[in-house]
Amino acid sequence: MARGPRYKVPFRRRREGRTDYRQRARLLRARIPRAVVRMSSRNASIQFVQFDAVGDRVLTQANSKELAKLGWNVSTGNIPAAYLTGYLAGLRAKKEGVTEAVLDIGLKVPAKGGSCFAALKGMLDAGIEVPHGEDIVPSDERIKGHHINEEMEKLVESVKKKMEVD
Repeated sequence: MARGPRYKVPFRRRREGRTDYRQRARLLRARIPRAVVRMSSRNASIQFVQFDAVGDRVLTQANSKELAKLGWNVSTGNIPAAYLTGYLAGLRAKKEGVTEAVLDIGLKVPAKGGSCFAALKGMLDAGIEVPHGEDIVPSDERIKGHHINEEMEKLVESVKKKMEVD
């Protein structure tokens, strides 16, 4: 470790590898809410967050665990579950008055067609405007779950209809 009077210790979250402060500053300069998408191997979590000087305010959120209440009885860590979670978060954000957001995927490497972009597609289908490239979003076959099995499309549509009713 460096020593001396001119050495500056980085912020704790930077040392832990949890926050890229340059990227965070760029996202905050947009002055619109951030759509924070965090994916794990088993769940998807989406929050719409507004910057505040005291601390970020969470406007609304959705988690893929909530899909079980709507009839989703399969894994919550796949692309169709991420899409439905993004759709649910987008519908909730519309009710809160959010019309546009900027995508925040954190330190995750942006892979074309990944599950974080399936969540983005769900937010777009719910009516939230998020700047993105058209080629980054997964194909409709993957979003509807054709790569998993044939009945997945019916399940995705039934859960989506239940969200629209609520």
